[in-house]
Amino acid sequence: MINICRISNISGKRINMVLLSLNQSKYLNNIVRMEESPDPPFEQTYGNLFKSNLNEKNIPTDPPVVGECQLPLIDLNQLNLGDFEKQACKKNISLASKEWGFFQVINHGIPAEILQRMRHEQIKLFKKPFHEKTNSKDLNFSTGSYRWGTPSATCLKQLSWSEAFHVLLSDILGSGGYNNLSSTMEQYATMVSELAQDLVDILAEELGCESDHFKETCLPSTCYLRLNRYPRCPSYPHMFGIMPHTDSDFLTVLHQDHIGGLQLVKDGKWIAVRPNPEALIINIGDLFQAWSNNEYKSVEHRVVTNAEKERFSTAYFFCPSYDTIIESNIEPRVYRSFRFGEYRERVQEDVKRLGYKIGLPNFLVNCGA
Repeated sequence: MINICRISNISGKRINMVLLSLNQSKYLNNIVRMEESPDPPFEQTYGNLFKSNLNEKNIPTDPPVVGECQLPLIDLNQLNLGDFEKQACKKNISLASKEWGFFQVINHGIPAEILQRMRHEQIKLFKKPFHEKTNSKDLNFSTGSYRWGTPSATCLKQLSWSEAFHVLLSDILGSGGYNNLSSTMEQYATMVSELAQDLVDILAEELGCESDHFKETCLPSTCYLRLNRYPRCPSYPHMFGIMPHTDSDFLTVLHQDHIGGLQLVKDGKWIAVRPNPEALIINIGDLFQAWSNNEYKSVEHRVVTNAEKERFSTAYFFCPSYDTIIESNIEPRVYRSFRFGEYRERVQEDVKRLGYKIGLPNFLVNCGA
């Protein structure tokens, strides 16, 4: 007589074993895909944020944007023409820095071929599997150069869906160009450093503050490049590539691709910046706003994700040494004197405590901090 219960038990065990085998196979396949994928494991690492915030107010909502703008466009070739054109160009740079805090420049002295090679090498770098980027020892960058996400995030509004290499200029200048990436970065960094220096000299001159301050304090050991990649984000269309912020430097030079996603605040409203493949974007940082006594504006900006396309950009940050004193020669001063190192420490404290940066308001003359 056939024992049906026994057959049933045996069949059940076999089914369970098959299911277990399939689950293990699926798990291993997921691990392999993760190891081969260039994308950081956002959902796996920040899973608790996604689970706890999906039904709460902390998830980013579709940000209201009022149209698309063309930033003030300045042709730097005018600086090579007659005195009238040269002075007009300088005035336009100063005016854009006061009214917008952002502008774009063409004929900036960096050949298109260098920009194209820089982007090509950047894409190659980011297309490496994620685990290679986190463990790569052949780049000769300082420890901790590769960063992604937002380790301090406590809600989805604070999470940046992006990855980046923060590279000190001292890591690449004079490196001898041991590979295509380093040689291209060295060429680009040399040229963009000269551009930034020329622009801050013009902005200082327009305030009547000609000095060697920036040449003495903003050095290769203090300035850096940040290579950015914003992976496509189909599942969460309202995520930030980089959350709203201002830059903690004197000046930033940005080379972005054609995808778009950069937005800034103008007259209290968020505006999308129309990409211009021939131009570099310049924006004023917090230190220049303090140094100029609020003449030049450090404007809040952000990057929004794209559901279908990844985005690349390269930012150069013109920064001083940590012991540099930031103070204005214009009276009455809006901000008290402070060291750049002190400013950075306060920013980090605020981010850790609040999840976001407060910045210059902490250093107002009438602030009790």
